[in-house]
Amino acid sequence: MNTRIYLDHAATTRLHSKALEAMRPYLEDEFGNPSGMYDLGKEAAGAIERARSSVASGLGCRPQEVVFTGPGTESINAAIKGVAFAKQLAGLGNHIVTSSIEHHAVLHSCDYLAKFGFETTFVPVDAFGTVDPDEVAHAINERTVLVSVMLANNEVGTLEPLPEIAEVVQRRAKSLRRRISLHTDAVQGANALDLDVKRLGVDLLSLSAHKFGGPKGAGVLYMRRGTPFLEQLSGGGQERQRRAGTENVAGIVGTAAALTEAQANREQYSKLCGQLSRQLIEGILQSVPAARLSGHSEQRLPNNVHFSFEGTQSDAMLEALDDLGIAASAGSACTSATWEPSHVLTAMGMPLGRAAGVLRLTCGPENRAEEIDRVLSILPRVVSESRAKASSGLSAK
Repeated sequence: MNTRIYLDHAATTRLHSKALEAMRPYLEDEFGNPSGMYDLGKEAAGAIERARSSVASGLGCRPQEVVFTGPGTESINAAIKGVAFAKQLAGLGNHIVTSSIEHHAVLHSCDYLAKFGFETTFVPVDAFGTVDPDEVAHAINERTVLVSVMLANNEVGTLEPLPEIAEVVQRRAKSLRRRISLHTDAVQGANALDLDVKRLGVDLLSLSAHKFGGPKGAGVLYMRRGTPFLEQLSGGGQERQRRAGTENVAGIVGTAAALTEAQANREQYSKLCGQLSRQLIEGILQSVPAARLSGHSEQRLPNNVHFSFEGTQSDAMLEALDDLGIAASAGSACTSATWEPSHVLTAMGMPLGRAAGVLRLTCGPENRAEEIDRVLSILPRVVSESRAKASSGLSAK
């Protein structure tokens, strides 16, 4: 078999060599507990604070505004639940605004809060998966305490107009004479997008290290100073009482190293992945009948290629590609058990026949043009065979 071609960088990325190098001492000799009052503990604590300063530099914020968490899901849960509960306890409201295409970590957090009296307005998106800032403004009311809109969609790659959304949130908050916090799930953005929190206009921002060359199970929550927050993990009071639990020193150090590399190489990453993505998009449109690009054609992550193929089934295509040494995904487009379409694609108005047959191909800096050529030489046959299989299945019924 030929060398495997990995095109699922939206799912996870290879650990960056500099992240591994930074982590190694804290996986071996420098194993101390950061709460310890001896040299090993002090070294671990110092490593965490150096990492905090490094991450703060990448986000354009104060080190004290950086909270190290477990995975991105925890960061998102902490942001949404922590702010919502704090404001509810203060009698400030019980209403949240988010979009209909958020990651399940956001949507399920809102579902969880409904058990405690919160209401959520889900703002619609257009056919490209774009959130209209005016729709966000319209959804805000006198009980709104939090707005959460992702920076870039994890399935179709569409970039959201976050600075414009921040502007309308601030304007509505001022007119209602209240403070409304703005959170963004920026998990997919660190490799290609500017994460400066002042430019974005956000109060909270969530990251997951393994999406940008860091270790799995490590994440970051930026929290603007003064943002009301009720901790979701109670215990020893680590992270300035915001996230209890013995710190994952190696994971934190690796996260900081990976984020530094990702932000320093954004332009190079975007150029390389953009070229590979355009090669994929143009090749698929030319060689696969009835293929349709999902998401915005221009305002999208440079490494994301998401196509729908009417009359196909995602699982059949993915299995065939895997057999041929190509790792891809369908996002969360459907499951073989239920054949339910992705909530993202449904929100975009994609018909079920298309939503059941999609592929997400996400490039990374280690991919090469010759790998894309190989994928393009294989994909037309894979789609054709999937269509034939799906058609024969329908005929048999």
